[in-house]
Amino acid sequence: MTDVLLTPHLPAVTGTEELEDWGVLEEGTGDPMQTRGVTIWEDGDASAGIWECTAGPSRWLLDTHEVIHLVAGRMTVTRDGGEPTVVEAGDVAVFPRGWAGTWDIHETVRKVYAIF
Repeated sequence: MTDVLLTPHLPAVTGTEELEDWGVLEEGTGDPMQTRGVTIWEDGDASAGIWECTAGPSRWLLDTHEVIHLVAGRMTVTRDGGEPTVVEAGDVAVFPRGWAGTWDIHETVRKVYAIF
């Protein structure tokens, strides 16, 4: 359990050297997509951190809620049965539990995320 007296935070992360190698993206549906990241807070199934992924297509079925702030890159997300939405640096997006669809990452993306 996280110490409730501390406020988890991460000083400015500007390069990939501060991120851990998280390996190939399991959700990738094309050529291997490399991921890097760092978790700054975790409590059971809830977590927050920074995630980076190289370009390519992927398919997702979420069993948790996720809120992201894309700080670099661009991708198109398409919910099953829905219209494509372009998400780019500076945008915030919410993916509720049960969200199913594709992320087509056009260039390396970096996001700040909260999963709950």
